[in-house]
Amino acid sequence: MTSTDTQIVMPPATPETEKRGGDSCPAICSGFRVYHEEAGIRIFHGDSREIVPTLGVFDLLLTDPPYGIKQDAGMGGGGYDGFGGGKKRTPKAYAGGWDDTTPDMELMRLCLEACRTHIVWGGNYLSAMLPQKPKWLVWDKEQTMPTYSDAELAWTTLPGVAVKMLRYNGSGLMAKEKSRQHPTQKPLNLMLWCLQLAGDAQTVLDPFGGSGTTARACKDLGKQCVLIEREERYCEIAAKRLAQDVLPLGIPNDKIQP
Repeated sequence: MTSTDTQIVMPPATPETEKRGGDSCPAICSGFRVYHEEAGIRIFHGDSREIVPTLGVFDLLLTDPPYGIKQDAGMGGGGYDGFGGGKKRTPKAYAGGWDDTTPDMELMRLCLEACRTHIVWGGNYLSAMLPQKPKWLVWDKEQTMPTYSDAELAWTTLPGVAVKMLRYNGSGLMAKEKSRQHPTQKPLNLMLWCLQLAGDAQTVLDPFGGSGTTARACKDLGKQCVLIEREERYCEIAAKRLAQDVLPLGIPNDKIQP
């Protein structure tokens, strides 16, 4: 951890900034393109740096920004599909240079200040700029591929100090959710778990929207969400995922502990 002068300092909320993002957004954001809107969910196609300052304050930041580990060309490694050999696997690659760098400090500051509580996946890659907080989330991916990460970490400002972990196979050969349309797409059940940990948060911001898993989870739990995505193709994917009516099983409430 670097010195505090290189870390984001989040000021306390003031009465002037207490407008709820989900309620105030339509009038304030009239200058930006709303790509899709339905039942409390809005998808903006544009730059979070420009849009976030116009939104007011949300209850929760739930997001998964670029990690800056340059995996836009795929994970490499290859290997084979199936047991006992099978067809040679071609590593999946994604266009767009989506993982060239992490968001800069100013953008992250804007995102943090726009929300009262925060869950940021990949927070370990942003630790030089994020304030030190005790409560982290761990996603145990139950990974079957030895060259892939066994887990991912989320930095949070949730109350308490106990680290919480969800074991859920969301990728690889034994994955419960097979369809992935974005390079770092998180499982829907992971985002449902995050929302349930956040308690009574009703308005949610995801400024790095990707394929819309956060918005889909918010819709399933009856919460308001603003999602921002700079690439139109992912806005389209997110809108189509919202149109799907099948609800997930989710995480049982008795498994959620603060």
